Amino acid sequence: MENNDNTSRYLNNKVNETRNKTEGGADEKAAWLEIVRRQVGSLRFGLVHIVVHDSRVTQIEKTERVRLDKPRAQTI
Repeated sequence: MENNDNTSRYLNNKVNETRNKTEGGADEKAAWLEIVRRQVGSLRFGLVHIVVHDSRVTQIEKTERVRLDKPRAQTI
């Protein structure tokens, strides 16, 4: 039972650390969210990857796909 208490304490501390880091960066959060919105809005097919280090967005990557129509089967 003591192991569960230690685990709960550890997880609660991590949650509080994350909360403290994110509460102070409202402007930073708004900035990366806007970048993600623009990246997603410019895609028809593709991926947007958000890279996070130490509970902070550090990189945003966009991979765009170009879809080609399948050729229609010819009827004889």
